[in-house]
Amino acid sequence: MTKRIFHSICFVALGVFLASVVLFMGVLYDYFSGVQKEQLRTQTELTAKAVSDEGIKYFDGLNEQAYRITWIDADGHVLYDNQSSADEMENHLEREEIKEALSSGTGESSRYSVTLMERSLYYAKKLPDGTVIRLSVLQNTLLTLLLGMLHPISMIFICAVVFALVFAMRLAKKIVAPLNSLNLEEPLSNEGYDELSPLLRRIDAQQRQIRQQNDELKQNERLRREFTANVSHELKTPLHTIAGCAELLSNNMVKEEDKADFIARINTEAQRMIALVEDIIGLSQLDEGAAGMKREDVDLYELASDEVKALSQAAQKAQVEITLSGESAVIYGIPRLLQSIIHNLCDNAIKYNRAGGTVTVSVKNNRDFLMLVVTDTGIGIPPEHQEHVFERFYRVDKSRSKELGGTGLGLSIVKHAARLHDAEIKLNSDVNKGTTVTIIFPK
Repeated sequence: MTKRIFHSICFVALGVFLASVVLFMGVLYDYFSGVQKEQLRTQTELTAKAVSDEGIKYFDGLNEQAYRITWIDADGHVLYDNQSSADEMENHLEREEIKEALSSGTGESSRYSVTLMERSLYYAKKLPDGTVIRLSVLQNTLLTLLLGMLHPISMIFICAVVFALVFAMRLAKKIVAPLNSLNLEEPLSNEGYDELSPLLRRIDAQQRQIRQQNDELKQNERLRREFTANVSHELKTPLHTIAGCAELLSNNMVKEEDKADFIARINTEAQRMIALVEDIIGLSQLDEGAAGMKREDVDLYELASDEVKALSQAAQKAQVEITLSGESAVIYGIPRLLQSIIHNLCDNAIKYNRAGGTVTVSVKNNRDFLMLVVTDTGIGIPPEHQEHVFERFYRVDKSRSKELGGTGLGLSIVKHAARLHDAEIKLNSDVNKGTTVTIIFPK
């Protein structure tokens, strides 16, 4: 970047210098040309006055070297010329300045010599007797003037180049210095060019985003490790139970009347493992953003009706009455995940209820949102546990949860599935009175 700035400054400085030289020479040339023309007119007027008064005697002893003086009669014949013999000169009647002077009193013209790179200026004035006095002067062209001043211009050019190089080097370093000293760890603390403010603000925003992602992409790593440890622990218990029961049965160490209980225990623990694995697979899919799952229009009321019917036998076994109320509420979502939300909420409401209790499921269709509400009259959740119940493997009553076959992942699945539908979860629970979970889906 320093080199680019250095080169740019050098080119600009030299360009300005060359443009200034050309402009200055042009202005000077134009100015002195005007002065020379005015002097030529003045000298012609004076000469014309003298010739008019004195006639041919005026030229006796005249030693004029700066101007060429020519006296011409009305027919164009040369009467006198101070640089050539009048008899040898051609007729001047067709000369531009002579024709103008004869017709209007005065005339002027200029003629350029390519070989000499000079220009001749002519000015003519008609005398009272009809003759014409013409004076001419040689004028150098702009190119001749530049060539004549080549030496001083070259010296100035060399000085300008040296100055431009030194100035460009120092200025380039001065411009780049604040950039090299930027504190990228704290971008907004830098004091420099105002033009850098948008860049520094963007860097600061990106750094905050990176820090946030690092804190998260770390929290997620911690949760993943905890999840792995919890899965290992949850699988180890039923596996030990199954292995122990199977070993006793295989070694004929169980009484005949107790074999049915051992087999039932093995089946229960196997079903618990199957449910746990299915929940783990479901959570993994949710962590991946439910990739591959298609969305479609789903009626929450119909889904809730199907789940209430499916869980009616479990509710009857637990001596819990489950009912459904509400109206049709169509949402654009993933049927499988919406079903898992309803199933897990209703399943928990039945498991953690009391004999003779009730579970009420309601679906409401409002103008701006849809609402699923599951209310039970169960054991409730203590206040200190309410903010943790949606975490993976979190159980309020671990012994009762395992006894009822809970995996500890149901409410975590509900939270992730609701998040994928931009839904909000509200929990209201009182110990020994019951729990109400409300899911609000935006339309």
